[in-house]
Amino acid sequence: MLKLRSLILVLLCLPFLATAQSLPTPPSLAAKSWLLLDMTAGQELAAQAPDERLEPASLTKLMTAYLTFSALKQGTIKLDQEVLISRKAWKTGGSRMFIQVNSEVKVDDLIKGMIVQSGNDACVALSEAIAGDEENFAQMMNREAQRLGMKGSHFRNSNGLPDADHYTTARDLATLASALIRDFPEEYAKYYSMKEFRYNDITQPNRNRLLWIDPTVDGLKTGYTDAAGYCLVSSAKRGPRRLLSVVLGAKSPNTRIQESLKLLNYGFQFYDGVQLYAKNDPVSSLKVWKGQESTVKIGFPEDLVVVVAKGFGPKIKTELVSEQPLLAPVALGQKLATLKVSVDGKPYADYPVVALEAVPAAGILGRAMDTVRMWFN
Repeated sequence: MLKLRSLILVLLCLPFLATAQSLPTPPSLAAKSWLLLDMTAGQELAAQAPDERLEPASLTKLMTAYLTFSALKQGTIKLDQEVLISRKAWKTGGSRMFIQVNSEVKVDDLIKGMIVQSGNDACVALSEAIAGDEENFAQMMNREAQRLGMKGSHFRNSNGLPDADHYTTARDLATLASALIRDFPEEYAKYYSMKEFRYNDITQPNRNRLLWIDPTVDGLKTGYTDAAGYCLVSSAKRGPRRLLSVVLGAKSPNTRIQESLKLLNYGFQFYDGVQLYAKNDPVSSLKVWKGQESTVKIGFPEDLVVVVAKGFGPKIKTELVSEQPLLAPVALGQKLATLKVSVDGKPYADYPVVALEAVPAAGILGRAMDTVRMWFN
């Protein structure tokens, strides 16, 4: 079935939106690259150099987490499974969970070590448990990146330690973080809001200090290397809206926190999310010829939410345009019409409207009768 969120990202154009609705200028951030995404509508609100290839540092662990949650869902690994820690995992440098060589650690603890403590050693242990070795796991990471549409990314390891051929973009990280929250909501809620984790008699706090500063923030991940600078992918949910912020290449830990909060506040303060139609609610019914049913209900496979400048919600207008005649068979999810949306009299975006039910073709007699009726219509 057609996925509405991907179409919204393609169809909407922020520069036009800002001009048409006289939006305030997005904040100027002290970072190399950044992007703000309204996940509820699937709409990019503001960005600077979002496609510049940069070193992701520990933001790499978002992909490692995504593949780990996928493996749990598929039954490849289990939360209570004991993983034998290899010498390679134990020796991994950088931020660590402090697992010991030849010890056995539960997958659940390794996940917490990876997400909360940013343990590079935990990432290697998980990659070996899932793929046999980290090299095979890196291949899985790149295949998953392609599947998700991350066109500017390439992974060489599971934890983000520096490598000349290991890079990503702010836009790709927004795509990845959105997929993680969307595809694994229970795991996201369980792990990413944890403020600290104690393992091997060592308690380490979550490096995402926004968890303490803003109660609406519930994730995601920090990153740092000399080349990458200080980075943060964060998400906040206020009311029905969820925003996602990506800030790359800040000069200090304080700066990445301040600039991320600045970006999130901008999105919540100056935009409104307006739901036009609910998931699978009929927008209209269309006449169907030569089918077992004479009409078909049409609508959206996901909630249709648009984001507009504060106060512009009442100025949204919609027009449904469909092509006739419509002949059976009609497949579930088939595009049958277009919803044209305007704001304050200016074109905003076009959205595909799909069949909410299938309509098989009628028998020979039914098709013949409709052929005759169509001559007079």
